[in-house]
Amino acid sequence: MDNLAIPKNTIEIIQKYNFAFQKKFGQNFLIDPRVLEKIVVSAGIGKEDAVLEIGPGIGTMTRRLSESAGRVIAVEIDDHLIPILQETLSDLDNVTLIHNDILKVDIAKLAEEYNGGRPICVVANLPYYITTPIVMNLFESGVPLKTITVMVQKEVAERMQAGPGTKDYGALSLAVQYYAEAEIVANVPPNCFMPRPNVGSAVIRLTRHEKPPVEAQDEKEMFRLIRAAFGQRRKTLVNSVSNSPELSYSKEMIQAALGECGFSPTVRGEALTLSDFANLQKSLHNMIDK
Repeated sequence: MDNLAIPKNTIEIIQKYNFAFQKKFGQNFLIDPRVLEKIVVSAGIGKEDAVLEIGPGIGTMTRRLSESAGRVIAVEIDDHLIPILQETLSDLDNVTLIHNDILKVDIAKLAEEYNGGRPICVVANLPYYITTPIVMNLFESGVPLKTITVMVQKEVAERMQAGPGTKDYGALSLAVQYYAEAEIVANVPPNCFMPRPNVGSAVIRLTRHEKPPVEAQDEKEMFRLIRAAFGQRRKTLVNSVSNSPELSYSKEMIQAALGECGFSPTVRGEALTLSDFANLQKSLHNMIDK
């Protein structure tokens, strides 16, 4: 099987099966071998690793992953791509193709079955419309993870990596950084895809923390607080949190808790670090207990 990342080979296999790109699945196939190599190398995969590939498309990255990994599990939702993948992956004995929606797959069970329950690596060219749900599902489900190396919309990658006080910093930044170390390893222009997307892309590597960098007294409550703090970015944290339907803190309580944590009552959410939010949640919790 020739290198599918070369445009003429991608076109040839697509035409052979009369494949039509599905907008609902956000399909943009990678047609640049250099970017493909950058993704696989950045993922740091070895023969001892099992890799979960989300959305293999026509198998372009799957074939390259199979060279480096001990096992590749490729999960594809589109019915029309399954016969193509059955052809393009037919000569590979370390690839398992699963026809399903990744959000409905028991990934922990796959890790147990194909990797003895050891942490797996996730690699994907993710559809832009569903990037955040997929990434957060991987983290929150408790699946044993080593790294997640994914192609995403550049703007989303920048938000995942952003720090306090920047325009891109928000709830997604804090959620991702609670679970992993985030690093953008490549920027990818639209001409590297077929069809060309309307926006730039980036490859980001998320390396799972052995344990979170902060100790949250109540993790779920902390994230409710974070979502509320960024729900209305132009408002102060006091107003944003007190207006949240998820929380029941009064303005007076929030102001007092901010004071305990050393912040002005006019502070906005983007000024607080992950550690600050953990301390703020603890302070608010202690006030309720009194």
